[in-house]
Amino acid sequence: MALGSVDVNKENLKQGDIADVERFFIYVGLGAGTNEGKLLSVSNDTDLDVALGSADSNLKTQLDAARKNAGENWFAAVYPLDGVATWDVAVDYIMTQMSCEAFVLTDAVASAADIESMQAKAVEIEGQYGRPIIFIPTCAAIDPLTESWPDFVSSRNAILNGIAADQVNPVATIWDDDQGVYCGRLCNRAVTVADSPMRVETGPVVGVRSIKPVDNADVEVSMAQLKALDTGRWSVPQWYPDYPGVYFGDGNVLDVPGGDFQVIENLRVTHKAMRKVRALAIAKVADRKLNSTPASIGYHESYFMRPLREMSKSVEIMGITFPGEVQPPKEGDIVISWATKTKVSIYMVARPYNCPKEIKCHIMLDLTNYAE
Repeated sequence: MALGSVDVNKENLKQGDIADVERFFIYVGLGAGTNEGKLLSVSNDTDLDVALGSADSNLKTQLDAARKNAGENWFAAVYPLDGVATWDVAVDYIMTQMSCEAFVLTDAVASAADIESMQAKAVEIEGQYGRPIIFIPTCAAIDPLTESWPDFVSSRNAILNGIAADQVNPVATIWDDDQGVYCGRLCNRAVTVADSPMRVETGPVVGVRSIKPVDNADVEVSMAQLKALDTGRWSVPQWYPDYPGVYFGDGNVLDVPGGDFQVIENLRVTHKAMRKVRALAIAKVADRKLNSTPASIGYHESYFMRPLREMSKSVEIMGITFPGEVQPPKEGDIVISWATKTKVSIYMVARPYNCPKEIKCHIMLDLTNYAE
């Protein structure tokens, strides 16, 4: 004999949203005597004089420029250094408190060792926390009393020469707030993480650009120097003759020649996909529903491709298509391979859209005599 019974269990299919950290940058740099050694949240309505002190500081300059160029709903964190603790110690502490897309180090780098230590820290963080991180350092501005533009270009390019650091995106300082301006453009919600900071349609940079910096001979900076710095893999502002405003060039990442991550937009979309897929993968640890049967593989191909499907959604309005961050996945873009009964590898393909950065227009005449 038996008694009737009913068990009702809830099943979590992991179909909810995964929190984003994209566009959330943390700024680390020498403070001005207020809240040093503290991790602060800042937004559009934060009084930076209250948060960071009324005295001028490069950290405050970059934060102000970032929020002006990011537009509404900008949100960031800042950790003012006290002059004793170093940036890497601050980063270690911050990682125990929160995650982010990028660290913006506002104190100028002076050597290749500075850059290499950032790459090492990014690798260390990914190994310890599984968090892909971008470091955005800057260099010292030109000294208009002692440096010429050729000297400036040569010395700053020497810092990056020969370095392979595919998670470091250095920004040159031409105007004093270029680093903050650049980071603000990356965090502007009018565009996606797949958009280049070069995008002109985003608009000109916000900030005083009518006065160009000069060197020790009172010579203004020119596109020739900016091109040389870009070739040296600094991210730099730029302008176009007969087109008002100052814009930005490529977001150069210190990847090796031929690498996939030489520009910031490729790195950002890959990091975003990594974060999303990681959360889905953790949920599947020791779940026997993920197995080598055809039914399981079919289901989990769809399961793991969800982040790329979401990132690929486009919008069409008035006949204009606004593309997603990547192209829609195709058949065969995911492969699930079992190495042993307990070890599985999942291979996925993300396809960025083409993006025009060099445009050539050819104009021809038609001299046919249509009067005949």
